[in-house]
Amino acid sequence: MNEKPRRPKPTRNRRPTAAPARKPAPPSSGKRVTLPRALSKLGFCSRTQGEELIRAGQVSVNGRTVSDIEAWVDLDTARIAVDGRQIAAEAPVYLMLNKPRGLVTTRHDPEGRPTVFACLKGHDHAHLSPVGRLDKASEGLLLFTNDTQFANALLDPETHVPKTYHVQIDTLVDDAILKSMTKGIEKDGETLKARRAIKLREGGKNSWLEIELDEGRNRHIRRMLEAFGIATLRLIRVAIGNLVLGELEKGAVRELSEAELEDLRRKDPGRTRI
Repeated sequence: MNEKPRRPKPTRNRRPTAAPARKPAPPSSGKRVTLPRALSKLGFCSRTQGEELIRAGQVSVNGRTVSDIEAWVDLDTARIAVDGRQIAAEAPVYLMLNKPRGLVTTRHDPEGRPTVFACLKGHDHAHLSPVGRLDKASEGLLLFTNDTQFANALLDPETHVPKTYHVQIDTLVDDAILKSMTKGIEKDGETLKARRAIKLREGGKNSWLEIELDEGRNRHIRRMLEAFGIATLRLIRVAIGNLVLGELEKGAVRELSEAELEDLRRKDPGRTRI
């Protein structure tokens, strides 16, 4: 006799089998960074320079050449080499320069103009980079370091480390303009604002102002004054936080003291220390 085919049991109300739970990813140590950033953190070069070295095939990690600029490495365990020579973190260096007028704030200028690095002879071994910029016509206090964390914290708008400038302008100025600068003005689609603006002194045709910023937009002070039809004759940065230019001669360089560094690091008590 032929047996009747068995009917499958009804599958109503059958719930789908749950996928096995994935194991949670191990906690990050916070030391994993991209390879260009690793080269920067180790004080070897800037991130942009690091990208160029990687693309050129000059960088290896744990003995293998890496050409991907987005590759991630662990700073605690990776053996990073450039042109076959292993690199290690350099001792941090912190310098201040009294920048002369007429120098551009870059290491190499495509137009062949003199740069601020002409003032740093004897210090270029430390792969130093400027902390922010002063334009060619501006003068005064400019910091250099190979400590990228320190530099980034000083430049972060959220830290609000004030920068103080003495500015000579081509006219006499009244209190209404100074007050408008602290309230903020619109220029080229941006709000430009001074944290503080006071008159230091004035002569027959021009004035000296002290202007304090807690952010640094491109040509911030010059553009803010241009909005009032005022030309900037001289612009000198005289302080960053409590760090003052003082009597440092034009073009001269000196190291920051431990007390000065500690004071700058205290400017941001609510975040990771500078």
